[in-house]
Amino acid sequence: MRRFLKFIPPILFFLLTIAIKTILSPLDIIPGFLKDSIDLVGSLFMIVAITWLLIVFIRTIKNNILKRFDISVTNNLRFRKLHTQYNILEKILVFIVFVIALGITLLQFDSVRNIGISIFASAGIAGLILGLAAQKALGTILAGFQIAITQPIRLDDVVIVENEWGWIEEINLTYVVIRIWDKRRLVVPSNYFLETPFQNWTRTTAEIMGTVFIYTDYTIPIEALRKELTRLLESNKYWDKKVNVLQVTDAREHTLELRALMSAANSPDAWELRVFIREKLIEFIRREYPQCLPKTRISLKEKEQKAVS
Repeated sequence: MRRFLKFIPPILFFLLTIAIKTILSPLDIIPGFLKDSIDLVGSLFMIVAITWLLIVFIRTIKNNILKRFDISVTNNLRFRKLHTQYNILEKILVFIVFVIALGITLLQFDSVRNIGISIFASAGIAGLILGLAAQKALGTILAGFQIAITQPIRLDDVVIVENEWGWIEEINLTYVVIRIWDKRRLVVPSNYFLETPFQNWTRTTAEIMGTVFIYTDYTIPIEALRKELTRLLESNKYWDKKVNVLQVTDAREHTLELRALMSAANSPDAWELRVFIREKLIEFIRREYPQCLPKTRISLKEKEQKAVS
């Protein structure tokens, strides 16, 4: 029942428009010039009412369809694709309805109609000027169409754009809104995602790998640290039990570089897991093997040692 309440205001406005055109216009007591004004106002109101009804109808249909696809569930790739497509399709249809309504409205005025005829007479020059002026705007709008079809991004995708990590919150015809992790909003034009490289962490799946780098002395017992990593992962709810690896990835002048590799169901879980593992591994080394923390060694020659003694 609630979904039909949205139609009441435009329907009442439509009925008011019909009343103006059918009741006031035929009255003989109204002067001729005033009848023309009433007819014009009635026609304009009719256009607004029909446009309003069409927009409400389009949005109601979209909302009723998307209501069946909840993007708050864990495995929501298909649902996010549908939300992205239907939201952009709604904006395209509303834009088309608005443009048509605006064109019909302008045709109600004789002066505007005459101006339009004179413009079309010089369409070659005017078209060239308008084409150059609107090139960037049209390119952005066409990029919105392309995003809807090819879907390099979808609603709720996790992306890194301009070195900022966040989620796709809105996809419009001309711009995209990214909700950054600290609740800021990054707004970028639609064509950015077609012309500039960016990272999409949930393009095919929400699963993601997390890494933690630890730097220790050469004397660290790798196997003991590997067992501790396994114990920590098994005790953490954010680990999806798929990847558990500890490797020496570099041997530098004074330290070893150890990389702990783990997997999680999504990027927020991976972040929590990485922070936990980093803290606990450092705590384990400080508690069990404090001598294996990074250090700088100085070796004195035998003569120098005697001189010092």
